[in-house]
Amino acid sequence: MKRRAFLKTSLVAASVTAATDASAAAKPGLEYYELRTWTLKAAKQPLLDTYLSRAFIPALKRLGLGPVGVFTEPMPNGELKVVALILYSAPEQFATMSARLAADAEHQKASAEYLNAKAADPIYSRIESAFFGAIEGLPKLARPDASQPRLFNLRIYESHNERAGKKKIEMFNRGELDIFKRVGLTPVMFGEALAGTAMPNLTYLLVFPSEDGRKKAWDTFRADPAWLKLKAIPEYADKEIVSRITNRLLTPAPYSEL
Repeated sequence: MKRRAFLKTSLVAASVTAATDASAAAKPGLEYYELRTWTLKAAKQPLLDTYLSRAFIPALKRLGLGPVGVFTEPMPNGELKVVALILYSAPEQFATMSARLAADAEHQKASAEYLNAKAADPIYSRIESAFFGAIEGLPKLARPDASQPRLFNLRIYESHNERAGKKKIEMFNRGELDIFKRVGLTPVMFGEALAGTAMPNLTYLLVFPSEDGRKKAWDTFRADPAWLKLKAIPEYADKEIVSRITNRLLTPAPYSEL
């Protein structure tokens, strides 16, 4: 039994490692990120908050993972999404985390209510997960001050094929990210999707002190001369390299480490 479990874990780790982009794997120092999203009824949020704050995040700390950001996004019909941003130093940590949590007796005890939810009364409808490799322009997480008021902006840039997706990443690496930092579009993470939905895509998270600060920074960016010059380069035109942009606003949970 132990041999089968070992082989299964090894195969999962190998498959995730193989799926990571070759260019990222060749450049040590780049971090990896998971965005894990629970969709649930708002009435169930206290149960999920209890699990994340008292069981999940402490268990990840014991595994040497983190920091972990937790954010909420209201949805129609009394639903919401809870998004966790998890930091990894290597893809193998992502591949083996589920098995390691299952073997953690303290985690199992602290998460009993969450894990023992009945099928007739689930805490959430489904969990979605996407895995990313950091881009060269922001190789490591830029941790915001969690003691200050903050609003997060999650943006997803989908491309019509892999070549176009790489071109958008190149655009950020060669100038757009520097403009972001200068005008107040403060980055937390930039990741190239290695597994998940809507691939290929570049996903990034920005932080602002408020909604007014977010709007002001974007207005400043749109009028910035360096940005206007960069986006005028034909090979960087949005219509050539970006097929869809998803824009989401996230509020940090009280126990979020980001």
